[in-house]
Amino acid sequence: MKELEDICRIQVKFSEIDSMQRVWHGIYVTYFEDGRESFGRRYPGIAYADMQQAGIYAPIYDMHIKYYAPLGMNDVAVIHTSYLYKPGARLDYSYKVYRESDHTLCAAGSTTQLFIDPEGQLIVDKPDYYQQWQNKYLDLLLNVSQL
Repeated sequence: MKELEDICRIQVKFSEIDSMQRVWHGIYVTYFEDGRESFGRRYPGIAYADMQQAGIYAPIYDMHIKYYAPLGMNDVAVIHTSYLYKPGARLDYSYKVYRESDHTLCAAGSTTQLFIDPEGQLIVDKPDYYQQWQNKYLDLLLNVSQL
């Protein structure tokens, strides 16, 4: 099966730089979130606004990041965000962050989000809006990969 991917670009800001004149490692968590937000706009139905409208939240349960090369002031980070299908009530994404000027891989990682209700209780069944999103986009992917 092919994958659903979004690519967004973020210019490094002064506030993201550490004492070594490099992007501070914790900023990559924000870049991953920027990637998820952009992904949600490209593939409507699972964006943060969709979750809020459904009264459901999806906090980060697990995150992994590996760092390969630095980003510096005024570099442009190119964030590739891919949806990873996993069975169950969860959202899984992988990320690759490149430096635009030379296409160097700077960081890679993944996140898993679990669904909770407004009281903070774990939701073990897929929310309706998420199942509808999967039906739309995963069926589309399966049909494209069979061509």
